Amino acid sequence: MGRFILRRFLMLVPVLIGVSVVAFLIIQLAPGDPAQLMAGLDATQADVEMLREKFGLNRPLVVQYGMFVQGLFSGELMSLRYESPVMEVILPRLGHTLVLALSSIVLAVLIGVSAGVLSAVMRKTWVDYAATVLALFGISMPVFWWGLLLMLLFSVKLMWLPSGGTGTLAHLVLPSIVLGTASAGIIARMTRSSMLDVLRQDYITTATAKGLSARLVVGRHALRNALIPTVTVIGLQFGQLLAGAVLTETVFSLPGVGRLLVTSILARDFPVVQATLVIVAVFFVLVNLAVDVLYAVLDPRIRYHG
Repeated sequence: MGRFILRRFLMLVPVLIGVSVVAFLIIQLAPGDPAQLMAGLDATQADVEMLREKFGLNRPLVVQYGMFVQGLFSGELMSLRYESPVMEVILPRLGHTLVLALSSIVLAVLIGVSAGVLSAVMRKTWVDYAATVLALFGISMPVFWWGLLLMLLFSVKLMWLPSGGTGTLAHLVLPSIVLGTASAGIIARMTRSSMLDVLRQDYITTATAKGLSARLVVGRHALRNALIPTVTVIGLQFGQLLAGAVLTETVFSLPGVGRLLVTSILARDFPVVQATLVIVAVFFVLVNLAVDVLYAVLDPRIRYHG
């Protein structure tokens, strides 16, 4: 098992190198001069050139990439907008986004897996139809509209929950529901499809013929095998929650990485944008590594044939 994890971990190194190169080149090709934006419209050409020299913006791309990588690992990469190390800008906001993404994915897994299993076991009943409608509702619901509706009901009308900000668990309830709704619908549909496929297998028929209870057949024999494709979807959804929480953070006034990324792009703060993209990519590949490990736990044959 250790060799399996080490092999998967080593495969992530070239992926991260490629992500850093792509993030660096894409931002460099974006229009706009960050030095001119920092200096202002009334700045002289000498002031602009001084800022370019200070932040290394007048050097060749290869040198700038080396400075970017070195500064990222040493913690000395400076934000053009805040004039402070990018990690000091990103890490406080990254904590809010991680907490939001984790709470959302936990909620999505609990609701999605439960609804998918019930829908498959009670196929073509009102439970199946209701779960299907709710899943489609969650997938189709625009995030900003769903957030405003929940805010209007629970914050304005009922005054049960805060409408935005951070600080307590109550502040996480509405954003987690909004962000996790679409993921719950996708997980539910995948779990239902996978469970239906597993329930048709011969070993399920044999287990039922032996006189095992329906709960034991579903819980011990069917669900474990049905979770393999579901785990893939959960991993992908968690990665998307990390990178795609911009609208939710905006609606609920959360100081997360998503809002920081958008404001940094508008301000042409290249180091912050590049570092944010790399950090999100690191978490994304780590989630994929965790998914690979879960594959091996659910099906031990994967660690030998993978």
